[in-house]
Amino acid sequence: MAYNAIQDNIYNYYLTAYTPKNAGKYDAHKRSELRHIYNSMIKLNKESPLYMISDKRESARFAVGLKENARELHMELADLGGNLDSKELLERKVAYSSNEDLVTARFIGEHPSDENTMPLDIEVQSLASPQINLGSFLENGAPIALPPDTYSFDININDMNYEFQFTIRDGETNQNIQSRLGRLINHSRIGLKAEVIEGENNTSSLHIESEATGLKPGRNKLFSISDDKTSKASGMVSYLGLDYISREASNAMFTLNGEAREASSNKFTLDKFYEIQLQGVSSEENSVASIGLKADYEALADNVAQLAGSYNSFLSAVDQFKAAQSSSGKLKGEMAGIASLYKDNLSSIGLNVQEDGHIDVDKEALSGAIHSGDADDKFQVVKNFTQQIFRKTRQISLNPMKYVDKTVVAYKNPGHNFAAPYHSSNYIGMLFNYYC
Repeated sequence: MAYNAIQDNIYNYYLTAYTPKNAGKYDAHKRSELRHIYNSMIKLNKESPLYMISDKRESARFAVGLKENARELHMELADLGGNLDSKELLERKVAYSSNEDLVTARFIGEHPSDENTMPLDIEVQSLASPQINLGSFLENGAPIALPPDTYSFDININDMNYEFQFTIRDGETNQNIQSRLGRLINHSRIGLKAEVIEGENNTSSLHIESEATGLKPGRNKLFSISDDKTSKASGMVSYLGLDYISREASNAMFTLNGEAREASSNKFTLDKFYEIQLQGVSSEENSVASIGLKADYEALADNVAQLAGSYNSFLSAVDQFKAAQSSSGKLKGEMAGIASLYKDNLSSIGLNVQEDGHIDVDKEALSGAIHSGDADDKFQVVKNFTQQIFRKTRQISLNPMKYVDKTVVAYKNPGHNFAAPYHSSNYIGMLFNYYC
């Protein structure tokens, strides 16, 4: 509430620069959920004191990073049990692959039937590949054989057309221009990766590769480069050979239970139950991977291990801001405090809470607890702990400014305040971003 709200484009700048950008199926999309978030922000702001922040840039980075890491933990916990219903928590099914060098699998369904749990055999003939354009190999130190001028060219990708402009100056070499164009393409983030590769006899070429793989029906290329109808001087595309496709994109080819299939990506879903990632091509010694669901006790062990890993990752992310934001230690203490409440009971099933709050997993003790006669009672403590952390991530995502270093200027008069609809929160800009 101290300074102007962070706008959505600024939020996304920090989000792109400092945090992962993954939208999950548990992100809020319903109107009722967004209304609840807004009303909660209004309530928080109503009693929030006025304060000043010393380092706004670092604080903005910390707030965005903290919100996104809390959101990531929130989704990972939700993935263990949907809405964290105590009956379903930690009972998520886990997929297995008999040959993870060939194929890996993740279960993404809801309630598998007997038919869905039947093993699937996958044999991979080829992986999906990206499109590669390889420019002409030109002498590194030779002056570029184009007159100084402002040039431009167009890249068409994903039905979008992007124009790139740059200036050639006197004395610039072939490699100088190749390097500049490579950086220009990479910084644009349009789905292409560019690098200058060395050739023979002191030559170099600009290598451009698509991030996407495969071809959808009716397409013969993933991207194209031209300067036929450009707004500035042309000639750069033909001079550097940027329009030469050295390798066309191709689809993954595989068989599923003996039936031929293909996919434009090496990562895809099967019947809305499995998320498949093709890792390699079948050989005589390594030809088939069987995909299925693990037994319940194995799935429980994996779910508990994932819970501990996600919790530890969040604490480690908070530790990264310790030097810049001393108040982050408050959050670390709150998280460790929750873990300490369940310390003894967690330890009895192989989850050992350390002094810094992290959780170490004793796999033998965990396996013994899973196979014990009173496993349901023992693992109730894990469910209670998970629900507490889940609620904490909601609070952090709603108001990460609570943990930002700041100086309180004035407290409001308790009970005599009103909600200001146009100043709902100093954090309001972070609500409106790409996934909400």
